Parts: sequence; C-alpha cells; structure tokens
Amino acid sequence: MKPLLSAFLLAALSLPAAEPVKPKVRAITGFVTIDAKSYPAQITETVKFLNQVRQAVEAAGYQVAGIRISTQPFPQYTRGLSHADALQMLNGINDLAATLKFAPNIGPAMLNDNDDTTAVDLLIDILSAPGNHLNANLITAGEDGIHWNAVRQAARVIHAVGARSPHGQGNFNFAATAMLKPYGPFYPGAWHPGSGPKSFAIGLESANVVMDVFARNHDPRTAAKELTDALYMPARAVEAAAMKAAEGSGWTYAGIDPTPAPGGLVSIGTAIESFTGAPFGSPGTETASAIITRSVKAVPVKQTGYSGLMIPVLEDTTLTRRWTEGAYNLDSILAYSAVCAAGVDTVPLAGDTSEKTIAAIIGDVATLAFKWNKPLAVRLLPAPGKKAGEMTEFSGALSNAIIQPIGGK
Repeated sequence: MKPLLSAFLLAALSLPAAEPVKPKVRAITGFVTIDAKSYPAQITETVKFLNQVRQAVEAAGYQVAGIRISTQPFPQYTRGLSHADALQMLNGINDLAATLKFAPNIGPAMLNDNDDTTAVDLLIDILSAPGNHLNANLITAGEDGIHWNAVRQAARVIHAVGARSPHGQGNFNFAATAMLKPYGPFYPGAWHPGSGPKSFAIGLESANVVMDVFARNHDPRTAAKELTDALYMPARAVEAAAMKAAEGSGWTYAGIDPTPAPGGLVSIGTAIESFTGAPFGSPGTETASAIITRSVKAVPVKQTGYSGLMIPVLEDTTLTRRWTEGAYNLDSILAYSAVCAAGVDTVPLAGDTSEKTIAAIIGDVATLAFKWNKPLAVRLLPAPGKKAGEMTEFSGALSNAIIQPIGGK
C-alpha cells in the first residue's frame, strides 16, 4: 500500500494550483461633458474609447458586463430649452444608448440645495416613461451639509415615478446620493460636475471573491487581510490593462471602485452567511459588513466611488430571500450602513407609502452619511397597488420579495 500511497501523494502534489477566483467587471464608465448640438458625435467618440478599454480588459482575462456613459448634470445642457425640447434631447440620448449599446446616466437633477427644481419635473417625466434607460440622481448631502430641499425633491421623484412608471420600476434608475464624490462608476449614483478632462472609472463585480474567502476563513482577525489580498490581484490587473489602453488618448483614469457588487447567485448575502454561520441579519452581520468594507478600502489601487459594501435587497438572491423571511429590515440596513458604504438599495415599499415617509428615509441616510463623511445612497421602490405583506411584481434585474412594513404613513 505504501507505494500506491506515495504515488497518490506525488500525483496530488503535481496537480496545478487552483486559479484565484476572478471577478467580472461590472462597468467601464466614461464621464463626458456634452452639449445640445453635438452630443451624438461626442457620445459616439466616447463609446469608441470605452470599447477600446473594454477590449484591453477582456484581453487581460476579465469579462466585462458593459460600458456606461455619464454626462454632466443634465440641467446644464437642457437649460434654456422648452420642456418638450429638453425631453426630445434626453430621449435622443436614450435612443443612442440602445443603438451604441451603452448604459446612459444624465447625472444629478440638483447639485446644490438652492438649485431650480424645474429639472425635477423633467426628471419625473423621463423616469416614468416606458422604454426609458436613462439613469439619474439627486445629491442630498455634501461638504456644505445636508440638502434638505433636495431630500424633499428626491422623495417627490420616488413617489411620483412609483405611481407613474410600469410596476413602479422606473425608480430602479434613480438614486438620492449623499457624500458621494464625482467619478464613481456605479449607477445610478454616478456623476461629474461638467468641468475638467474626460475621465473614466471602473467598477468590479467581485462578490464571488468575498464568497470564496469567507467560505474558508471565518476568523475576524485574519479574514480582512486575506480578502484585501484576494481583491488586490484582479483590481490591479484590470487597472493596469485599462491605464495602458488609455495612454495617449486624452482620457484621464479616475480610478476603480473595488466594492464587491453582487448579482443574483453571486451573492454578498451568501458570503456573509458563510462567515457568520447564520442567516443574513443575524448577530455577526454587522461585523462581517465592517470586515468587507475595511478590506475594500485597504486594496492598494487608485480608488473612486463607494469603496465599501453594497446591500441591494432585490439584486441578490440571498438578500431577497432573507428580506421576504423578515430576517432583516430597513432599520437593519441603516445599522449596517454605519460600517459600510452604499446605503439603502432596492428596498421595496408599499405603493401607498407617503412622500413624507420617503423623505424621512432619505433624510436618515443623508444624516448618517454627513455625520460619518461617507458615501451612501437611497434607491427605494414603491410598488403601486401593493401593501405590506404582499409580493412585488418587478422584472428584469430585480427579484421579487414580500413588502415589509415600515413606520410612518
């Protein structure tokens, strides 16, 4: 038996080591300043550049989900246009996105708390329209404090779009962001001020890396370092390929967001459950959330965007299931947001949730973000005609869950 055993051990040792788990690239996002007259040519040029970066990243061995283009805040290029003409221009961007195969973002309706709110009316019409693919946002807190008028306007958007868009799903393309700096690649919060050079950023879809590390390391003393190391290798490889592709192009590399964005079965909820040994929402979830955020922030690459942890309730199979089971709720997410960096994301609400209650949720997140000077966002999904205890009827990237009761009316 000994020769057989020795032969077995030699064969095992000669096997190639398992390759590290590779994340996808969720987004290569370009930030471009356009004008009402020449935007088709400007966008076409941007798509060409982003596809060059995409090809370079794919040649380095990483799958890319898609390219994205974020304009400056849309009130800057629709100012002076009639409501109808502004809609026509924005619909033109929407049509270009379908033709050229990119995901569009038209930036914030309000950058400052004293901005004209007529852009909010335009945004409601855009987000409510069937066939809309435009993303947009509204900034509710910055270095100058909490934007309480913007908080109310964001609630108005969510309330109106929830009532007017098919199944209320238009709100999937809208976020109320707080303390999120420009040039983050993830939607719908991506934005830039409209000045400075053409820039691009990259967002990873690396929840699978967290799943892999947490499946074998449950020690809070060592897991963070192992996770940082595991995230660094792909982040650095993608960054190097992208920067090389951009050499001499006139485009500036803004950075990479290593936030482990989940999707479906590639689940940050499953990863956290592997670490804690209990359903998401149980004691230990806060600790795991803090470890992930700390690990992400320690990745030694040029970082931009959230650089933390996302908990998108309806975009992650395990998170959706635990929400339906009532294992966690809105208060839980706010608690986790104290140690992560994404906020209240794709949370389903009853269709009759009042604008006042929506504003209170947005205000809580803005307060938390400003207090701790960290980027947080709100993406709420009131489901028209649905009450607490009933199942939503979303489609596409969104799963469906039981609507949980919240305080307020």
